[in-house]
Amino acid sequence: MSARYRTAGFKGYAVKFSPFSEQLLAAATSANFGLVGNGQLSVLSTHARPNALQPLKQYDSQDGLFDLSWSEVHENQLITASGDGSIKLWDITLNNFPVSKWHEHTREVMSVEWNYTAKSSFVSSSWDGSAKVWDPHVPHSLRTFSEHTGCVYSSSWSPRQSDQFATCGEDKLVKLWSVNEPQGKSLATFGGHMDQVLSLDWNKYAPEQFVTSSVDRTIKIWDIRNPRGQVAMFGPFEFSVRRVKFSPFSPNYIATAGYDMSASVWDVRTGAVVFVHDAHREFVFGVDWSLFHPGTMATCSWDEQVHLFQTPVIK
Repeated sequence: MSARYRTAGFKGYAVKFSPFSEQLLAAATSANFGLVGNGQLSVLSTHARPNALQPLKQYDSQDGLFDLSWSEVHENQLITASGDGSIKLWDITLNNFPVSKWHEHTREVMSVEWNYTAKSSFVSSSWDGSAKVWDPHVPHSLRTFSEHTGCVYSSSWSPRQSDQFATCGEDKLVKLWSVNEPQGKSLATFGGHMDQVLSLDWNKYAPEQFVTSSVDRTIKIWDIRNPRGQVAMFGPFEFSVRRVKFSPFSPNYIATAGYDMSASVWDVRTGAVVFVHDAHREFVFGVDWSLFHPGTMATCSWDEQVHLFQTPVIK
């Protein structure tokens, strides 16, 4: 399987497969490298002619889009993170306009993720140094968490504890939070990266572990039971990794996308690269695994391309 779609005029920042449909994925993109100008959300179908992705819906936004997350309760809805500080909820059965909008962040929203265990909330993180938890039925955020100094690049829910999520940021730190902590203080702080931490994701099969990537050109695996140090480290590499993603089918593999213009699959047991997708011609910012087909992956890049491809089946 191999297919491509051009997001003409828009640089790819995030791509995500639907958790409900094996045929749907979406890409969040920005004009002018996200510095100024519009954004676009593209909803694509994988059930198309060979070597092609079929656009089902396209939604324009006044500012660049940096991330997206499909709803865990409504198969036709997803949220986007915008450069103007807003979060928008879209319904792909409707045209043109979002069905809801929240605007509390004072800087660019860098990440959004729906809670895939509790399913009733989502988390966002921003250049304003905060993470916020939201209920899609409430017009304002439920909680704000603000210990990071500088941009919070990514936020991700624990696969086991539905009230807990982790964040990483410009201050080189990773923090673990609970929405039930009365004072809004972090439960733990993980330090060890030598530069900004750009991305994190949890191991669904060993839910006490998560992986991070950093401007220091390393990938690290952590255990929340040991805040003093990482479990494993890979690198340093020639270029930084922009996004990391654990396989939904195995505890042993992670996907990476980065500034070397490629996406790779790593075996965390050995630190070996077992697959490389090097067909992009610019930085690769987005990578995701299909939740239905083992080894099927998607990437998006600043070369204005979304790629769908098959890796060797990994177990």
